[in-house]
Amino acid sequence: MPRNPIEDWHKVAQARNPALLADLLADEVVFHSPVVHTPQLGKRITTLYLTAAMRVLGNEAFRYTREIVGERDAVLEFVTEIDGITINGVDMIHWNDDGRITDFKVMVRPLKAVNLLHQMMGQMLQQTG
Repeated sequence: MPRNPIEDWHKVAQARNPALLADLLADEVVFHSPVVHTPQLGKRITTLYLTAAMRVLGNEAFRYTREIVGERDAVLEFVTEIDGITINGVDMIHWNDDGRITDFKVMVRPLKAVNLLHQMMGQMLQQTG
């Protein structure tokens, strides 16, 4: 049975277990952060960013509200709240023939949320990096 990378991503996000990323991410995956202007290349750095994002965004308020899924691409809209700020964003995901994620882009709004995430992700990445 072919793997379903979006179903697998939902399991990772729900469990908030970064160990599950090992088999889901392609070695050459590229991560696009809403707060870093250059793409992050490779499984190690992508795992680091996604782990930090799960810790920062993955609270009890986090939920996906809409999905658009194609043959190799998906856009997952999410909402959460941190410190009284409602954060709305999308995960744009592309995968290869093996069902491994090769490109993961996160976009967030409003600006107040981007600024908060920049601060919180920076602190989280300094602790783990």
